Amino acid sequence: MSISASQVKELRERTGVGIMDCKQALQESKGDVDEAVKVLRRMGKAKVAKKATREASEGRVEAYVHLGGKIAVMLELNCETDFVAKSDAFIELARDIAMHIAASNPRFIRREDVDEASIAEERELFRAQAEAEKKPANIVDKIVDGKIERHLAENVLYEQPFVKDPDHTVGDLLADAIQRIGENIVVGRFVRFALGENDAQVVASSRGAQQGSQEAA
Repeated sequence: MSISASQVKELRERTGVGIMDCKQALQESKGDVDEAVKVLRRMGKAKVAKKATREASEGRVEAYVHLGGKIAVMLELNCETDFVAKSDAFIELARDIAMHIAASNPRFIRREDVDEASIAEERELFRAQAEAEKKPANIVDKIVDGKIERHLAENVLYEQPFVKDPDHTVGDLLADAIQRIGENIVVGRFVRFALGENDAQVVASSRGAQQGSQEAA
């Protein structure tokens, strides 16, 4: 079918994706711009998956202070090249993620960074709660699984709803940036300080730790 220039323009303005990809998505969605956005997200995830294996050893350390100095975050955001690390788009992304960390206080970066012992402890707690509420035995496992998923969504950075756009996660924000910028981008580590709290600690990605070990070697 024929795709108009105005449709391509609207889709580009909404997504920041290139002309050819926009045309392809509009063809696949039969001219439906909203559906084309979904098509581009699917296309983007495939491209992001390919880039995710590439080493991201450049980047920047971003500092963010929130609530008049009561909360502060230092974030290491990695990319592939120094050129991208110095770009306005990358700097803005780092600031947005640091601000999100200040507001949402994640405990982990990725789901795979959550230790099994922690998950097992939460699972036992949720099971005990369900049994105390006398939930039917045949649905206890489903209840526990659902609460574990909510627990991860609340505590894993990549799975938290992004504070400036709660319809999308931080992982979605990064995936869109990877597609737009064209390099692998990963959160390496961060530390969050809150006034009056003594338990600030560096939260590091297992992938980032492995990369750091390789570089040190």
